[in-house]
Amino acid sequence: MDPDARRRLDRLYLRFGLAFAVFVGVLAVLEGAGVSRTAIGVTFLLATLAVYATIGILARTIDPVEYYVAGRRVPAFYNGVAIAADWLSAASFLGLAGTLYLQGFGGLAYVLGWSGGFVLVAVFLAPYLRRFGQFTVPDFLAARYGGAPARLVGVVALLLCSFLYLVAQIYGVGLITSRLTGLAFEVGVFLGLGGILVCSFLGGMRAITWTQVAQYIVLIVAYVTPVVWLSMKQTGSPVPQLTYGVQLQQVTAIEQALADSPDERHAQRIWLHRAQVLQERLRDPAAALQRERAQIEQLIASLGSYGADAAELAEAERLLAQLPRDAATAQALWEREYRRALAQSAALGGVAPQAQPFATAGTPVQAADVARRQFLAVVFCLMLGTAALPHLLVRFYTVPDVAQARQSVVWGLGFIALLYLTAPALAVLVKAEMFGGLIGVSFDALPSWVAGWSRVDPALLSVQDVNRDGRVQWSEISIGADIIVLAAAEIAGLPYVVAGLVAAGGLAAALSTADGLLLSITSALSHDVYYRTINPHADAARRVTLSKVLLLVVALLAAYVAAHKPADILFLVSAAFSLAASAFFPALVLGIFWSRANAAGALAGMVVGLSVALGYIAVTHPWLHEWLGLRGPVRLWWDIPPIAAGVFGVPAGLLTLVVVSLLTPAPPAAVRELVQRLRAPARSQL
Repeated sequence: MDPDARRRLDRLYLRFGLAFAVFVGVLAVLEGAGVSRTAIGVTFLLATLAVYATIGILARTIDPVEYYVAGRRVPAFYNGVAIAADWLSAASFLGLAGTLYLQGFGGLAYVLGWSGGFVLVAVFLAPYLRRFGQFTVPDFLAARYGGAPARLVGVVALLLCSFLYLVAQIYGVGLITSRLTGLAFEVGVFLGLGGILVCSFLGGMRAITWTQVAQYIVLIVAYVTPVVWLSMKQTGSPVPQLTYGVQLQQVTAIEQALADSPDERHAQRIWLHRAQVLQERLRDPAAALQRERAQIEQLIASLGSYGADAAELAEAERLLAQLPRDAATAQALWEREYRRALAQSAALGGVAPQAQPFATAGTPVQAADVARRQFLAVVFCLMLGTAALPHLLVRFYTVPDVAQARQSVVWGLGFIALLYLTAPALAVLVKAEMFGGLIGVSFDALPSWVAGWSRVDPALLSVQDVNRDGRVQWSEISIGADIIVLAAAEIAGLPYVVAGLVAAGGLAAALSTADGLLLSITSALSHDVYYRTINPHADAARRVTLSKVLLLVVALLAAYVAAHKPADILFLVSAAFSLAASAFFPALVLGIFWSRANAAGALAGMVVGLSVALGYIAVTHPWLHEWLGLRGPVRLWWDIPPIAAGVFGVPAGLLTLVVVSLLTPAPPAAVRELVQRLRAPARSQL
């Protein structure tokens, strides 16, 4: 990019940043003048979507090089910004602080894993893939491992991990859109889908790149603003990353007091009793459901014969109507309620002490050992998954040369670190607000945000008076990780314009990643399957048109799956990392650094690694275990959670690749020469 064009680009985004600040200021003035919250939320939604749509329209193209890799002329600085926007998905924006809130020290595994993965990208992959060129990760696999079989296995793995990741982003879009507009979650999913499609559909990587730069500006301003405000409110400092330790000490002291509170222990005993009742029902769901129905029908008959109050009769009839319609539905419902009751019965309502390392259930020695193992497993999977995500790796095809590919990683990690260093502070400051604003409050005086979020999805927030004392106990609050960031401004009593700003930032994070994932999926289908495998003579216009059609189909399918709320955002994303690490990391890294790796070894390694990770997730995640109709309790291997399935998948794939490669003929000379060409120029950059 010539210097004049670069200066114009700098001025353009500087003006955008200033205009966005003015826009937020105007909405703050309008809120003070009495404009409704719904109007402010809808304005945030429509205005930001309009900006992204405008960029998408201006950057539209049908040139394959522009569509797939943005013409290979994105400067390192702007590619770093786009990498950060692509990377800071709904999981990072919405889920990271929420995980730190619920898991405390254990949530740092995500910060370390995601950040450390970029070191692997910079050292082992980015410069070499840029030297290779082409358009997709399956392109590299095909060239390195001998054609169509490796390409198609790579496409299958790419589709699986990227689609899972995409569902998580669209789930986040629906959550944010429904909160901003007041519409039903399912409607919010498909409304937000329009914002995803307008950029990726029209201009591919070219439009996505320049939209992601704008989206990063929105999301980082949105994330930092409430944290700085909370920090000023609680500590008087505008730099929360340096001062939130003061609040952490206070939070720790309150947690200790709550652990010793008789009221808290009473509520926990009630939850434990509920869990025991549900466990008994689950021994024979059909018989338990029949007993429940008979008891309620008998109650209704008794109330009718004794001329009971109409309200009592209506309540009994409501209980009968709410009973599951069959034994299978009852079992699914009671299993979910059992897991929740069991969690709430633990100390602090199942929320880990904020500052205690490796805190979990069980005896102290066992707890620390298990939690440490889980922590390291998550870090391992997230690091290797980061280095193997196809939609992230393709960004290094968009820069002019190898040197700028490496610089892109440095810039990207810097922009990402700004959010990652802020998330722990946000978790602590929000927990301090929750302690001060909810514990001991009368149920008749609950703040309005509790009812608002409960209406969006009761699974995300529920406050129940289980001990019937009319006051909120910490163990009576159930809150999901996905709403901690979105609700932070309302929890702290900040102006609603800040809540709208945060939602707009979350929407930008989800949209930016969803766009990159959609393009990665459709590029694999149109470029790798159709053009490279089925019809090598297809012209450029047909390939790009097919990609756009497939993009629409995949987006609608992902929206349909997301509308069913299959799991929380962080699980979906983390599972995608384990699958990507298991399928791609050994094949990519050994493909660059070990010339003896051959096609048979790579194919076997990818299939085995992916199968092991996918199988472990299927049999150990409660929702999938239930959906697959598997009987018996979920049993973890060495207490490793399903999101860290890569702990088993990566070694299995790596070992298989090495053994099969050594047992089969070496790759041809042309492949060994390719490996030497990839590595020689990259060494000169070290």
